[in-house]
Amino acid sequence: MQDIGKIFSLSAVVFLILGLLFNLMPRLPRIPGDIYLDKLGFRIYIPFISTIVTSVILILLFNFFKK
Repeated sequence: MQDIGKIFSLSAVVFLILGLLFNLMPRLPRIPGDIYLDKLGFRIYIPFISTIVTSVILILLFNFFKK
């Protein structure tokens, strides 16, 4: 039963972080390599390089705290 509590706590933290990221997303700058299309009344933004940079940072953080 304690495992369920840990899972709920961890999922709450994950959702909190995701909520904060979604609120900060419009303020983040577009870096070179990100794809932004604005045509015919619709916009598409694909944060290609931002995703790679975020992934590398998370991998480094996880490896640091793993040891």
